[in-house]
Amino acid sequence: MSVALPSSGQRLPQWKTLAALAILAGGVLSGCATAPADPQARAAYDEANDPLEPVNRALFEFHQVLDNFLLKPAAFVYTMLIPEPAREGVRNALHNLKTPVYLANDLMQGETGRAGNTLERFAINSTVGVLGVIDAADKWFGIPRHTEDFGQTLATWGSGEGPYLFIPVIGPSNPRDLVGLAADSAMDPLNWYLHNTDRDGWIYARTGLTGIDARAELLDTLDNLEKTSLDYYVTLRSVYRQRRVDEIANRKPRQPSVSPTISQAADAGSEIEVKPAK
Repeated sequence: MSVALPSSGQRLPQWKTLAALAILAGGVLSGCATAPADPQARAAYDEANDPLEPVNRALFEFHQVLDNFLLKPAAFVYTMLIPEPAREGVRNALHNLKTPVYLANDLMQGETGRAGNTLERFAINSTVGVLGVIDAADKWFGIPRHTEDFGQTLATWGSGEGPYLFIPVIGPSNPRDLVGLAADSAMDPLNWYLHNTDRDGWIYARTGLTGIDARAELLDTLDNLEKTSLDYYVTLRSVYRQRRVDEIANRKPRQPSVSPTISQAADAGSEIEVKPAK
């Protein structure tokens, strides 16, 4: 199946940015650290899957500055100004707008049953749920929400995750998930409509609101992780990778989300089970 890519004059700004990040992720692999020769140290090295750890830690420290002075304060103000019921409505509507992307990935993974649930949820929430503001499908019809992304689709097709990466603002990731993030943005029909009708500002507004809402949901989760971690960087890496394994297998995640751009539901009530920091 061939996929028509947009011409150079019609590419989505989001798509170009994320694609550039994916290319950059591949380019920095030349800076990989040398694997240790000691068998025990090599086993720990392979398990962490973080050959770029010195670079990743530097990017993580830069992200922490951005988070402490920009992202976290914005999320805190958002929670102060917008009451929880209204935030829940915003969150539900944002999820509803992403339904075509979830549906496409359901189908590409051969998950016809989940695709049917996705269609039912979209029909119910877009009507009875007042354009998705109310999650009527879950609340009144017992059809729970699930998300899918192209990173998960690539995994089901047999693509390896590649080395662990930490990208400022985006958070924990890997080359496969960065490619998936770019693909999801490119296939989103709402993005296409807004871009082709010269309403790019709404794309940025939607992206910004999604990010702020997701960060607001993670305020307590990330604060608790940071306070209780011997090595916050290692803890985030472990939690992220465990959660992605569960998401790819379509299991209920054992870990909370720590990468809002991938999993936009925080699931802050999840039990945190992380291995001791090395």
